[in-house]
Amino acid sequence: MTENQTDNTRRAFFVKLSLGLSALSAFVAGIPVISALLAPLLEKTPEVWRKVADLDDFAIGAVKLVTFENADPEAWAGITASSAAWLRRESESTFTAFSVNCTHLGCPVRWEEGAQLFMCPCHGGVYYKDGTVASGPPPKALVQYRVRINKQQIQIQTAPVPITTL
Repeated sequence: MTENQTDNTRRAFFVKLSLGLSALSAFVAGIPVISALLAPLLEKTPEVWRKVADLDDFAIGAVKLVTFENADPEAWAGITASSAAWLRRESESTFTAFSVNCTHLGCPVRWEEGAQLFMCPCHGGVYYKDGTVASGPPPKALVQYRVRINKQQIQIQTAPVPITTL
């Protein structure tokens, strides 16, 4: 075997070795990415009905901030296991509940009674009282929760904290 053939054989070996190691490291690095992409499809998100108020606590037209425990609290979550919603009594038996989180970057919105608007202090997002976007950067309406009345208690069907989008 000549020196030139030995160099070619060695070079071919190192090319195959580096390609193999590159493929292996790409595969190992890709596992968390693939699992993060597939997790929402594979996980069943819990939805739990939580009592947030008594029926007698709300006058028709009233809007109040109510708090509740998230649907999927972790043992280590502490105060972050709690969430909030804006609850409005539309009629004798109809309520509307919106997530307290802005759909832009998740900042907490506040209700401005005089203007009848939800305002986000972070980037100037404004929502009408029906939760639709009035102005600012929010890409979509406020997330709305399902509400029911059960034995004179107002309950919200909670879900994991909504993910915001840019």
